[in-house]
Amino acid sequence: MKSLLVLAHGSRRGQSNDEVRQFVQAVREKSNGRYGTVVCAFLELTKPLISEGIDQCVKDGTDEIIILPYFLAAGRHVVEDIPAEVARKRAQYPGVTMQVREHIGVADALVDLVMAMADNTL
Repeated sequence: MKSLLVLAHGSRRGQSNDEVRQFVQAVREKSNGRYGTVVCAFLELTKPLISEGIDQCVKDGTDEIIILPYFLAAGRHVVEDIPAEVARKRAQYPGVTMQVREHIGVADALVDLVMAMADNTL
């Protein structure tokens, strides 16, 4: 089974974390079963943390986790913190493939999205 884990930063503001959870719920619904598990996790400030999100995917029976950093820029969290945490979990679960995708900020489609939002044509 393949899982999708969307990683966000986390916020002290509960509504911000809820926005991420709602986004991931929409992704889950749109995936039409492509992933056995679709969950979010956070780098800091709220739960579940990255390690807990990976643990949940493994508990659900996954053998492959696609990890999508929900970040606009490749700052320290994207370049260092997320890969380090995933490396620790790979060591813990050697039978589970974990693929960290590029952060969403590099997606070409994001330019079109920003233009559509700016033009109010979305």
